[in-house]
Amino acid sequence: MRIYRKLLVLSLSFILFTGLQAQENKVWNLEECIDYALEHNINIKKQYLNIEYQEELLLQSKLDLLPSLNAFASHGYNWGQRIDPFTNEFATDRVRSNNLYVSGDVNLFSGLQQVNSVKQNKFNLMKAQYDYDYYKDDISISVATEYLQTLYYMEYVAIAENQLQITRQQADRTGKLVDAGTLAKGDLLIIEAQLASEELSLVEAQNNLDLAFLNLSQLMELETPTGFQIEKPELGIIEQPEIFTPQKIFNQAVEIRPEIQSSEMNVQSAITQLKIARGTYYPRLSLNGSIGSGYSGANQIGQDSYFEELQIGYLKPDNTPVYTMIQSYGSFKPKPFGDQLEDNLNETVGLNLSIPIFNGWASRSAVAQAKIGIENANLDLALQKNNLYKTIQQAYNDAVAAHNRHKSAQKKVQATGESFKYAEQKYNVGLINSVEYNDAKKEYNNALSEAIQAKYDFVFRTTVIDFYLGRPLTLER
Repeated sequence: MRIYRKLLVLSLSFILFTGLQAQENKVWNLEECIDYALEHNINIKKQYLNIEYQEELLLQSKLDLLPSLNAFASHGYNWGQRIDPFTNEFATDRVRSNNLYVSGDVNLFSGLQQVNSVKQNKFNLMKAQYDYDYYKDDISISVATEYLQTLYYMEYVAIAENQLQITRQQADRTGKLVDAGTLAKGDLLIIEAQLASEELSLVEAQNNLDLAFLNLSQLMELETPTGFQIEKPELGIIEQPEIFTPQKIFNQAVEIRPEIQSSEMNVQSAITQLKIARGTYYPRLSLNGSIGSGYSGANQIGQDSYFEELQIGYLKPDNTPVYTMIQSYGSFKPKPFGDQLEDNLNETVGLNLSIPIFNGWASRSAVAQAKIGIENANLDLALQKNNLYKTIQQAYNDAVAAHNRHKSAQKKVQATGESFKYAEQKYNVGLINSVEYNDAKKEYNNALSEAIQAKYDFVFRTTVIDFYLGRPLTLER
């Protein structure tokens, strides 16, 4: 038993180690991250179960159009006096009885309720499918957001490391100048303080990067972020991207967005529910039939027969007796089971017509509720379209603002970069002090940080626009 447990532990460890090793060797792009998240997300799996549930409801509503067929069988005993249904005679002894029959029923007309139920379940199934697509889109855009956030922190860490390296070199150079008596020790202390501040910034940036990897891996349902790596694509920022007007984006999005299509299916389902409710006003006509038979222990036949004389009267005038021969039996036994089934066979067929006259206003109430349901579904559809248009308006304005911000940030990086390069040259020859040098370096660092923020914000905003236009989520441009 111990050996078995050890083997099990070793096997699980090997599988886990192999999985982690494969994860460490793999570099994920955005499309792979989205596909993996869609495949493993538990909520998406639950949403898919709703599709299967609606498929079963649709199948059942179709099967309800078929005739019903039921078989019945009973086996019992009776003690005490009763009238046997097969012999129509009193039975006082224990009597065994069996009943067997098959009955069928088919609905010929009931206000088209069953037909409309099939239509309604079709709409409900389509709604479930659109809800499933909407949830997949929601997960996809969330993965893309976290992916871009991770790319941002990766680039921010790289910039922080580069700036820290520059500061370290500057600290070494300043230390040598201080040792040579060219600069005061205060200049070195200022550079060292800046160095400590940038080391702290790098630690914070790395922590943010680790947290971004954790958030992305959890969204993808990865077991651990250990060894998780993502691809850093060439984003290829377009200086003048083609961004449609909000109305054009909306006109295209309203035709393809699953949340809109889901609401439209909900409206159709509500309209069909009204037809079902109105069907209760109509008569119901059905055809039914049955065939059955039975067995009774009281139905007996004689055996060991013999004949005897029985006086039945007299002849006048001399009262001469008149006799007849009657057949008697020495014993009785129940009639055979098969014979009784054949003798007691009965068949029925009939039409049933049910005409609704008064049912406590239930039909009227159902119709009124269905009308309210239609109004509510139409309002939900209008609300979904209104929210979609507002979201697209916001996305459009964000994309335009992000584009302008990105252009400004690039100009600022270029300007502060030249300024920092000039300040570094002046500092190296002693024309400015360390405070002025650090101020120029901070300005340049801030410009770099703002630039990468503007770049990834711009990429995300344009990705959102593509998303509403029905284009696949990708960073390849």
